[in-house]
This record gives sequence, C-alpha cells and structure tokens, in this order.
Amino acid sequence: MPEKIFYGRTGLAAYACQADESRGRLVEEPSSPTRTPFQRDRDRIVHSTAFRRMKHKTQVFVYHEGDHYRTRLTHSIEVAQIARALARAFRVDEDLAEALALSHDFGHTPFGHTGEEALNEVMVDFGGFDHNAQSLRIVTDLERRYAAFDGLNLSWETLEGLVKHNGPVTDNLAQSVLNFNKTFDLWLDSHSSIEAQCAAIADDIAYNAHDLDDGLRAELFSLKDISELPLARETLAKVKADYPDLDDSRIIHEVIRRQITAMVEDVIGETNRRLDKLKPQSADDVRHAGHTIVAFSGPMAKKEKIIKAFLFANMYRAPGVMAVRENAYKIVLDLFKNYFSGQAEMPKEWGTDWKQADAKLDEGKRARIVCDFIAGMTDRYAILEHQRLFDVTPDLG
Repeated sequence: MPEKIFYGRTGLAAYACQADESRGRLVEEPSSPTRTPFQRDRDRIVHSTAFRRMKHKTQVFVYHEGDHYRTRLTHSIEVAQIARALARAFRVDEDLAEALALSHDFGHTPFGHTGEEALNEVMVDFGGFDHNAQSLRIVTDLERRYAAFDGLNLSWETLEGLVKHNGPVTDNLAQSVLNFNKTFDLWLDSHSSIEAQCAAIADDIAYNAHDLDDGLRAELFSLKDISELPLARETLAKVKADYPDLDDSRIIHEVIRRQITAMVEDVIGETNRRLDKLKPQSADDVRHAGHTIVAFSGPMAKKEKIIKAFLFANMYRAPGVMAVRENAYKIVLDLFKNYFSGQAEMPKEWGTDWKQADAKLDEGKRARIVCDFIAGMTDRYAILEHQRLFDVTPDLG
C-alpha cells in the first residue's frame, strides 16, 4: 500500500469514510498529492463516457419530447446536490457522496426502466439484466480509457457504495457482481457507508420532486390532483398563503423546491436521532448497525410512499407514457435479436462479425456483449440504429 497522505480534510465525524484510510483500489496506483481518493473517483466518473451518455438517456420522457424534462444526467446532478447537502449536515465525506450520486444511474439502459425490462427478458437464459449490476460492470470493465486497467479503478468505498447504496446485497446476485466480489470483497452482506446512504435517499428525494414537476408540466396531472397528496397539500397551502396571486408556473416551482427542503430537513432530523442512539465510532460501525441510518422519519416515510404510489398510477402508467413504453420495448427487442443473430453488425471494437470469426463464441458471452452494447446506448442512438436496420421504426414522439 502507498504511504498514507494527510489531505487536510478536518472536521469529519468519526463515522465518516476517511480518505486517508481508504481500502484502496483493485489495481494499486500512486496516491495524489492534491486530491483524495474520493475526489479522484468523482473526477473519473465525470470524465467517463458513461456520464456523458446520460445526457440522452431518458428519465421518464424520451429525450426529444422536450428540452426541460429531466434526463438521467440532469437527474444525477440533482441527486448529487442533495447528497452533498446531506453529507455536509452529517459531517461525512461530500466527495464520496457526490461520486456515488453522479454514478448511481450508469447502468440504466436507453428508454429508462422499459429498456431494462426488455433486456432482462432477452437475457433470462444468460443471467438476466439488472441496472445496478450493470453500473458495476461499467466502472470495473466496460470503460476503456486508461493504459493500466479496464474500467475506472475506483476506490473500494466508491465501489461498495455503488453496489450497496440501497442496502445489503444477498439475494438474486448477478454473476458479474459475484465474480468481482471474489476478487475485491465489497462486504455484500453489510449495509453501506453513511455517504452511500446519503446518495440513496437523495435519489428518492430528487425523483419524487422532479417527477411531480415534469408530470405537472407535461399536464399528466394538475395542481388540484397533487393537492390530494399530504405533503404537496401542506406545501401548496403555504405557497398560496404567502403568494395568493402567483401564476401556476411559479407555484409549481415553489411547491417542488419546498418539498425538497421539507424532505431534506426531515432526513437530517431523523438521521441525527439515529446517530445519537447508535453513537458510531467508525464507518464500519455504520456498516454493521443492522439497519439504515440515513432515513425519513415515520410520518415523512408515509407521505413519501403516497407520492410514489401517485406517480406510479398517474405518470409511469399514464396512457401516453405506456404507449411510448411499448414502442421503446419493441425497439430494444428488435435490436437485440438482430445483433445476437448476426443479421446486423455491431461496431468493430465490440468484435462482432459472428457470421465468420466469432461463430464459435459461447452463446452466453455473445448475449452479454450484445446486452452491454445496447445497455450503453442513448435513446437517440437506439432509435437511429433501429432506423438503419429496419424499414419501420415505432414512433416515440
């Protein structure tokens, strides 16, 4: 291990991940004299191809439906802002929380969860598809930028948080996760660090808020509709009392920003109560606490659950959205079948001339290569590829 370097990051809590005590990287590298391991991870994530691709990967709406709807990239930036705010409140490492927030959606396919469902269907005999496992594959293998290693060679703490930000990972593990864990043990059966938990709940806070925002602006539902939600009703009443003549556009913005504030402040209060009770003296104390530390209070958790149920019924399953989902599903299935059968060629860097040189390649390996290629596509590229390969492409407009 390289000699420890003191980075001058004072004031962190005892239960924070300490940069100068990092468990290191799979491929050992010299330490940086100016950046902590977690800063370097964050920087590598921002400069990665996967990060740029999120610009044209859908959140709920297909990328071309409007310039102001969220994409995976803008969502991840919003998550990072909330994650850093929480990390600062708990005096833990903001750079690690930010790195995890910025990379947590790397494994998502084109067309959001629709693409994931389609790939999982065609990969059912080859290990299936899971976007969290795909995120790990991207940062440990599929990014090909560095001379000394494949992937981004991120620190143990960042990889741990990427895999376990939603809690221990013990059931239905993807083979790629199991294989990597044999090489670099990520303690899959424990909880994650405080920093990873900050990123996880920041994800919930961000999409609960901005999916309401996007749904309102897309006119899938109205301010009157969301006034049936306890948290939105409370917030809307305060906004109208403070600004009785405010136009609807600003009311929406005010309601959404106040909802984010209410949720963040609730998490800070509840988490501090849990920290006071646990009194962790190290990051490992958090990992082995047996439960999540960064969480909503009971009342806020109920309100948040109601928001999710509302969005599921009124946005994710809205007739117009479902029509687009069906067409997007077909695009992904068509692409996989054509590439996998060898009817269509993939870019040469994927080694895909299976009609000749790679005809003997194991079916499972072939399927995974095709899956990796499609999973990395942006919405735009998937549509263009389908138009190139087929006479008729389903309308996503």
